[in-house]
Amino acid sequence: MSEYSRRESLKLLGALSTASACAQAEEPDEDAGGVPESPLSQDPTQHRSQWHRMHDRTWIGRDYWANPMEGWQVRDGAIECLQRGGNRNVHLITHHLRHTDQSFEMSVTISRIEPSETKPSGDGAVDDGVGFLIGVKSELDETKSNAFARKGLTVGLRDSQLWIGGRPGPQLPTLDPQGIRLQLTGEPRQDDVQLTLRALDSGGVELGRLLHAVPQNAVRGNVALVNCFDAGTNRNAGARHRFDDWRVSGDAFDVRSEHAFGPILWSMYSLSDSRSDEGFVLKLSALLPPMGSDDHHQVQLQVRRGERWVSHGEASIDLDAWTATFRIANWDATEDVPFQLVYKQTYREGADTYHDWTGVIKANPVNRPVQLAALTCQKDYGFPYAPVAENIRRLDPDLIYFSGDQLYESHGGYGLIREPADAAIINYLRKFYMFGWAFREPMRFAPTLCIPDDHDVFQGNIWGEGGAAMKATDQGASSKGGYREPVRMVNVVHRTCAGHHPDPFDPNPASRGMSVYYGDMVYGGVSFAILGDRQFKSGPEHVDTGSGRADHVRDPTLDTERLDSPELSLLGERQEDFLRQWSRDWRGARLKVLLSQTVFAGVATHHGSFDGYLKADLDSGGWPQSARNRAIDFIRESGALHVNGDQHLTSLTQYGVADQRDSNWSFCVPAIAAGYPRWWRPDEVGMPHRNRPEHGMPNTGEYRDGFNNRIYVYAVGNPEVGKSKNRYELAHEKGSGFGYIIMDPATQTYEIHSYRFAIDATDGDSGNEFPGWPVIIHADENRGRNRLG
Repeated sequence: MSEYSRRESLKLLGALSTASACAQAEEPDEDAGGVPESPLSQDPTQHRSQWHRMHDRTWIGRDYWANPMEGWQVRDGAIECLQRGGNRNVHLITHHLRHTDQSFEMSVTISRIEPSETKPSGDGAVDDGVGFLIGVKSELDETKSNAFARKGLTVGLRDSQLWIGGRPGPQLPTLDPQGIRLQLTGEPRQDDVQLTLRALDSGGVELGRLLHAVPQNAVRGNVALVNCFDAGTNRNAGARHRFDDWRVSGDAFDVRSEHAFGPILWSMYSLSDSRSDEGFVLKLSALLPPMGSDDHHQVQLQVRRGERWVSHGEASIDLDAWTATFRIANWDATEDVPFQLVYKQTYREGADTYHDWTGVIKANPVNRPVQLAALTCQKDYGFPYAPVAENIRRLDPDLIYFSGDQLYESHGGYGLIREPADAAIINYLRKFYMFGWAFREPMRFAPTLCIPDDHDVFQGNIWGEGGAAMKATDQGASSKGGYREPVRMVNVVHRTCAGHHPDPFDPNPASRGMSVYYGDMVYGGVSFAILGDRQFKSGPEHVDTGSGRADHVRDPTLDTERLDSPELSLLGERQEDFLRQWSRDWRGARLKVLLSQTVFAGVATHHGSFDGYLKADLDSGGWPQSARNRAIDFIRESGALHVNGDQHLTSLTQYGVADQRDSNWSFCVPAIAAGYPRWWRPDEVGMPHRNRPEHGMPNTGEYRDGFNNRIYVYAVGNPEVGKSKNRYELAHEKGSGFGYIIMDPATQTYEIHSYRFAIDATDGDSGNEFPGWPVIIHADENRGRNRLG
């Protein structure tokens, strides 16, 4: 465990919160904390929407999760559904309908703003359902996963009739609802809940009423507003509605105000010894949702020094990425420092409230080991990945590293928007916010490095070609060179993921003005090189793999060495120049780590399905071979451990160039929630091996991978074929988890752990880790002076 414990973090934040509370009675200034928004009612079970006070904008408020975010907006004091199509909904994330032996009430005013398509008979418009969803729950029945559950009890108005579930009620006297208030009450009746739905006109006159008893479990879960009941309704069909004055109350609700999300969603920071007259440099980003043109566009950073809050000024919010980034040179890194980010929320009537987000800037670790949590790839079937997030909190690392695929194109449902850039950005941000929602707690207490990968920019693979545009984009985005998305969108991805990183080694943009983020960070006596593996990588169109996909080699007899050429790029000249200099630069460091997206070898024999043999995958860092070997020749001098992800298959391997085991070790960490499965089963397909490790486990030893690269496999965490219906059990079966490395500059060692998904990493159970871990590697073994056998 780190010397900096979670308990100490909470103690610091307790002091921070007390100081903030003391400041609430005064007008905030540069030495005062922010003031949280005052609720309309002091009754904690009651909620009333504040849309009538808000400026027009995409983000609809801190108490809600909108599906999809781009499908809703605040406009003229209410929220409007912008999209046709089924099951567009807004969840109230602070209220969980849990106590079904108690009563509850909800009401909202609706108005139709665009009718649906007409009935086939042509006898009028169809209203596809508008009102409430109740009992929305996943198999976990917790707020975050519930927000993406596809089932719930629909309650409201459909085709001019009241409905509860599939039960219709009386016909209302209007076919065009304008200003109709829907009011729902639930009263316990033995094992059931008696639901009463009323429709009232703008004057409060009842237009109709429907009663229906349902089992208690049917109402347990999240509650939401819904536009168009039927999830299968075509995107070009369905009416659109406006919602105003949503009120929720009752003892049936478990109310958690801390579940609110925003307006400061979370923060990420880095702390690095610049080895210059700037000393340690702190860079910190506040991440906010898409606000409106009339909202405030600055965030203030305050830190606790002694008994006072000291302001480090304001940073402007980037209106594409919705981040505000601070850069502070000569940071005093000798002690833990509480911080708070403060945002002023302005309202239509002229009032202001203040919201804060708190955390701790950790001291630079000295005279002790440095602990790194390494994570990658989070498929949303496992959202919110609580076992992994909780383990990171328990372990309390000094540094957190996400190596890419913070999202996948399918995250959260509701499709993908590729262009234009502004729409693609909002589509991306909603998916990215799921990552922050899941991991924001550990990130507030530790420096975080976060690099994007292919799925973050809506591609199955990236062959970046230095930022070039992809050609023939109509045929997919997995096996073609260049970037599929507009540069403006890609730059937002870089800014949201890595905008808080230490300054790039060479900040000059790549082709077409695309930003770069490669560089280094020196922290705790360890020098970390941060790469963007694929940004400069050559595309598979340069070679002929002889298969349907240009990037897959399926023919086991194909000579893959003919796919190599010295002109092909893996990291590109710019990153090679950086690695050459970094490997020789020992200022401020006694140990080194290379951080990148993926392993520099093809450590997988089966892809996609248990029997899906693939000789070689050009997406791996094992191709192109000449560029791969050059990169390893550069980093050998550094003695760095290579930490990476992407493969969904954890492995501990050692590179060979001129000879087996003459170069650096690679730790590919398990996916947070593995999607596309991979296996390393060379023994089954007859790949020859030598020098199996002393532990004697199958599929280990010295091999030539599918590109004929030398590779020594010490341990691998092959998954099962996932079958469970519970998301966490499924993730565990599929080989998910996280990596953890304890780096000791004094002993020149790396203690490497590969933890499985559904475990407690602090309980000492030997079954918590994949077979073959933990392992201790000495730094000189990364230069081929081997001890481990």
